Amino acid sequence: MTTQEKTGQLHPSWQAQIGAEFDKPYMQTLKAFLQQEKTAGKTIFPPGPLIFNAFNHTPFEQVRVVIIGQDPYHGLGQAHGLSFSVPSGVALPPSLMNIFKEIESDLGIHMSGRGDLTPWADQGVLLLNATLTVQMANAGSHQNRGWEQFTDAAITALNHHREGLVFVLWGSYAQKKGAVIDPSKHLILKSVHPSPLSAHRGFFGNHQFSQINQYLIKKGQTPVHWQI
Repeated sequence: MTTQEKTGQLHPSWQAQIGAEFDKPYMQTLKAFLQQEKTAGKTIFPPGPLIFNAFNHTPFEQVRVVIIGQDPYHGLGQAHGLSFSVPSGVALPPSLMNIFKEIESDLGIHMSGRGDLTPWADQGVLLLNATLTVQMANAGSHQNRGWEQFTDAAITALNHHREGLVFVLWGSYAQKKGAVIDPSKHLILKSVHPSPLSAHRGFFGNHQFSQINQYLIKKGQTPVHWQI
C-alpha cells in the first residue's frame, strides 16, 4: 500500500504539504469515528473516493482561488467533494442558484443550469469545505470531529507557502476560518453567505467574480472562465 492509498488518495502535492496530519491523534480519532458510522450502517457523503476531490482536482501549486464552504450537501447524490458543487443532473441547491445569479449579473454571462463546478476546480479554484464528510440527511453531523483541523492545515499551508491567492469568505463561518490568512500576501474577499436567508443582504451585487479576475490579470495570470 502506497502512502497515497493509505491517506485516501490525497494528491501528492498536498501530501507533501499536509500529509503529516494523517499521523496525528485527531485524524486517527476521526478515522475511527468514520469507521464506526459505517459499521452502524449510516450512509456517509460524499462517497469515500471523493472525500479529497477538491485537493485532487486542484493540486497545491495550481491553487489560485480558494472558496471556503462549511459542510458537504447531505442529500442523496449531491455531495462530490467540491464546496457548493453538485454533479451534473442534480437539481441546483439554493446557494448555488444564487452564486450563478451573481455571476450572470456581475459578468453578463449565461449559466447552463448544470451545477458541477469541476471546471472551476481544474482552473485552480480550490472548492474547500471545512468539514469533508456528513451523514445522509443530517446536516452538520460530522462537525467538530477533526476535519476542521485538517482543512485549517490546508489553509495555513497555502497562506504560508503561496502568494497572490484569492480567498473568498462567504458568511461568518468562512470568515472565522479565514482569520489566519495574511492580507498583505493575498486578496481576501468577504460577503454574506449566498444562502437565500442572507444573499439579499450583500451577496447580490458584490461583484466578487469580476474582482477575482481583475486581480488575477493584474498578477499576470489567466482569468477564471466562470461559465458552466
